[in-house]
Amino acid sequence: MRAWPGKVRRGAPAPTAFLDRDGVLNRDRAGVYVTSPEQLRLYSGAARAVALLAAKGYRVVVLTNQSAVARGYMTLAAARRINLRLVRELRRAGARVDAVYFCPHGPEDGCRCRKPEPGLIEEALKDSPADLARSFMAGDKKSDLELARRAGLRGVLVRTGQWRSAGAAAARGSYRDLLALARALPDLKKEGR
Repeated sequence: MRAWPGKVRRGAPAPTAFLDRDGVLNRDRAGVYVTSPEQLRLYSGAARAVALLAAKGYRVVVLTNQSAVARGYMTLAAARRINLRLVRELRRAGARVDAVYFCPHGPEDGCRCRKPEPGLIEEALKDSPADLARSFMAGDKKSDLELARRAGLRGVLVRTGQWRSAGAAAARGSYRDLLALARALPDLKKEGR
């Protein structure tokens, strides 16, 4: 389900940075849900990372599971307001995202949009095609890396949020945070792509 923007302008396939929200862009603790916009706290380098990704030529798309809706901890409207706050906070800090998609279902619902299922990426690709060979999924959980695998993308673990739950094997080749990952990526604009 797209939370933002209301309409997406289709463009040519572009390298896309698919980013998990909780634990990558904003603070996250196991068992604690962000259920109101006031609870959203961005990591200190998150806006700089998003701005750098865009400056290097990546479309930036946020993908997030929000089972707190299915569990009755918040409404669908509250989930949308939280995602809109994310967009505003990033904008205020000089960064922009191209789109935000979320799954409001619980783990037992068996939906296609709940990570690690690829439904959120499929929905994003219907709106704006991606150059999958130069795209990636960055997340802090095993489900984010599994989503990347199922969608045919490179998965990258960032060591913020709940990254330890992804396991030792996933930690090899990981990055301290999203800003460290953004700094390590090639500048596609300089490469002329």
